Amino acid sequence: MQWMLGIESTAHTLSYGAVTANGDVLPSTSSMIRAKEGGIHPRDAADHHAEMAGPLLRRMLDDNSLDRSEMLGVAFSQGPGLGPCLRVGASIARALSAAHSVPLIGVNHCIAHIEIGRLLCGCDDPVLLYVSGGNTQVISRLGDRYRVLGETLDIGIGNMLDKFARRHGHAFPGGPIVEQSAVQWLDQHPDQDLDQLQLPYSVHGMDLSFSGALTAANRLVETGQPFGAVCWAVQEHVFAACIEVAERALAHTGKRQLLLGGGVACNRRLTDMASIMCEERGASAHTPERQYCVDNGSMIAVLGRLSLSHGVVTAHEDSAIDQTLRTDQTVVGWS
Repeated sequence: MQWMLGIESTAHTLSYGAVTANGDVLPSTSSMIRAKEGGIHPRDAADHHAEMAGPLLRRMLDDNSLDRSEMLGVAFSQGPGLGPCLRVGASIARALSAAHSVPLIGVNHCIAHIEIGRLLCGCDDPVLLYVSGGNTQVISRLGDRYRVLGETLDIGIGNMLDKFARRHGHAFPGGPIVEQSAVQWLDQHPDQDLDQLQLPYSVHGMDLSFSGALTAANRLVETGQPFGAVCWAVQEHVFAACIEVAERALAHTGKRQLLLGGGVACNRRLTDMASIMCEERGASAHTPERQYCVDNGSMIAVLGRLSLSHGVVTAHEDSAIDQTLRTDQTVVGWS
């Protein structure tokens, strides 16, 4: 069985994944660095990736019964992401490509989220709401590129949730803590009046801004409002803003599919909002399984396979990482 290897190393997670020559996606094998307190330092994450590189690859090959001699190529996240982390993944990819004499394919991490979602959810030409730690974008295909119709003007929505949780004593990752706390608060206080928990609205035309909501949410907790109640308010405000911009993108493009991608797409409240909005306007909302929303090697393999099938490979001398690579910089040669 021939297969493509994918290596994901943009931030806190090192992940290997694979896709067969026929397009069957195999589960990723991943390791995420976890901080005892606070956030993740890029250098610590890079050291984690380097330490786990060999054992994790062997585990992925064993778990999926893959033969290295049948590897079609090695794809890796070339950007965007944290420089030290990206460099580890690129170094692993170059070494494996050279050792096995197979093509090297550097791919755009953001587009990998789109393509694995399209493949697994059966989406033809969706608007993508891309919500992750470092990125928040509304994206649509036009011609040979994915165009950014709207994006965050300051911090990514996942980063905002992590910062909020960290400010109040919770270690990385903070997004799941915010979600759990909001659900628990509502379960325990179903009749609680939450109208007083107002936050700045995050929409600026087609763009978004989360720093004001973060500052206001911190102030609410610090002036005595329960953490769980403020978690609920944060989700309701910032998710509604994302869904509003996504709905405008559907109206502007005339498309009828909304695809969610990125780690924050694991949040049940966000996916519920997306489903409600799409149902009301006669569209459909799609979200891959959780393991393919978070950063994973399988999505890198999927995009690597697509690129290779259209003759796109990366020479070793052109394989330097690009921390600021944008979604709309990459030419897309497939339908």
